[in-house]
Amino acid sequence: MNGLLAFSRAIDRLNDRIGNLASWCVLLACLISAGNAIVRYSFDTSSNAWLEIQWYLFGGMFLLGASHTFRTNGHVRVDILYGLLKPRQQVWLDLVGTILFMLPAVAIIGWLSWPFFVESWTIHEMSNNAGGLVRWPVKLLIPVGFAFLFLQGLSEIVKRIAILTGRMKPGPQYEKPKQ
Repeated sequence: MNGLLAFSRAIDRLNDRIGNLASWCVLLACLISAGNAIVRYSFDTSSNAWLEIQWYLFGGMFLLGASHTFRTNGHVRVDILYGLLKPRQQVWLDLVGTILFMLPAVAIIGWLSWPFFVESWTIHEMSNNAGGLVRWPVKLLIPVGFAFLFLQGLSEIVKRIAILTGRMKPGPQYEKPKQ
């Protein structure tokens, strides 16, 4: 189990770095958006490339940030009953949900997105817009982002098993809010 926990910590560190990269995408998108607006209104000129790079950066924010969001339990929970469960039951629900639903869905999407990227790469796909960008980099973000999310799912499974076997203490997400 110690080896699996070390593997889990390595994945967590990787996804922390990827999450940091995703947060830089936010800043870059804001700067590009502001710069594009200033140039467009001041000099009455612009390029579709500036709009498309913002779209690419948004893809980076979302797809690269998902694994970090999952790791830090920042994702949206719509399960009303989850909060009513005892911490150990929450761990079990997280474990079963990750194994039965999250990992298969992420694997399928990642697998199916790979040919989407490869086709774009092989035909050197370009945007249809005048001054647009090449499309393969943003399409590569899909399988890469889902690969990081899959790895984080494996890490979370290891941690949940470690909690259930008493080798790890539950994190703050399992504590009941104070009334």
